Amino acid sequence: MDKVVSLPKDFLVFESVYDKFINAFITELQTKKTGDPLDESNYIGPLARKDLRDTLHAQVQKTIEMGGKLTMGGYIPNGPGFYYPPTILEEIPDGSPAWCEELFGPVASFIKVKNIEEAIEIANSTDFGLGAAIFTSDLTKGESIVKNQLNAGSGFVNSFVKSDPRLPFGGIKHSGFGRELSPLGIKEFVNVKTVYIA
Repeated sequence: MDKVVSLPKDFLVFESVYDKFINAFITELQTKKTGDPLDESNYIGPLARKDLRDTLHAQVQKTIEMGGKLTMGGYIPNGPGFYYPPTILEEIPDGSPAWCEELFGPVASFIKVKNIEEAIEIANSTDFGLGAAIFTSDLTKGESIVKNQLNAGSGFVNSFVKSDPRLPFGGIKHSGFGRELSPLGIKEFVNVKTVYIA
């Protein structure tokens, strides 16, 4: 396979474009096939293990029980393999798993915000900080927000969070310690030895 795609899972969307955005997201997601990842016509493969799928499903169900809205997916399909359907959650309650835990699987959480200040406040309130992205037509403002206001190990403007072997990559808060990739990342995996001869 020549592609491995990792998509963002938490979306903070301005209320002025929310309905248009989520409808376009759903339409696009409905075109993506789930199945054997060795078949390149499939876009979404299975999770690695049953316990990972069970944990993800429990997080989705708990979010719904706490008042979240299930818009798409959210069930364990029949058949072999640890597949989980593309799932969309809206109206995410504060304190629910989709709000304050990492969901490892094809689950997208949508939160409606009034303005950029509210979006930054919510984004920074998480206990995690691997990466953050902002999409905007004002590149100067986007760069300033990513550099100076978003608390994350990596920041992106008009691009999804991704790693590049030429650049250091890693998180802050509960998203890990140190960096991987790049010359800086290589040094994280070696010991520096001092030898002093008098």
